[in-house]
Amino acid sequence: MYYCTIASPVGALLLAGDELGLHTIGFQDGKHPCHPEKGWLKNPRPFKAAIAQLCEYFAGQRREFDVPLAPRGTEFQLRVWNALRAIPYGSTWSYGQLARRIRKPQAARAVGAANGQNPIPIIIPCHRVIGADGSLTGFGGGLKIKRQLLELEGGTRSLF
Repeated sequence: MYYCTIASPVGALLLAGDELGLHTIGFQDGKHPCHPEKGWLKNPRPFKAAIAQLCEYFAGQRREFDVPLAPRGTEFQLRVWNALRAIPYGSTWSYGQLARRIRKPQAARAVGAANGQNPIPIIIPCHRVIGADGSLTGFGGGLKIKRQLLELEGGTRSLF
């Protein structure tokens, strides 16, 4: 596994992956900081495209990502994470909407749990999921970062 860290407007980010693609984007600040694991090799070269696309995103010049992803999770988690990628830039969905999207309308809580385990935030846009009442709900990077990402995308106008 390779990794690198980059500076971003939402704090330092750790990127980790292998020849299959990006496995992780971790926030290095906040309640649950992500750090390299023993045995990982520091090497930014495998992340050249991801870094460029993240920089474009934070500059307001990119709305979709097309880097190879290799998230690890259960079949259900992978379904949820794939569905997250369908939420348009600047839009938000509720957990219930996301549950209906994967054809599990009664599974909003399970969808919320899977959303919370998303290993590749920003690129797999779990920050675009909000409470049914329009409130900002949990986010691995913290609500401040979630708000910053939604504001960057212009997706908070209907929330507040």
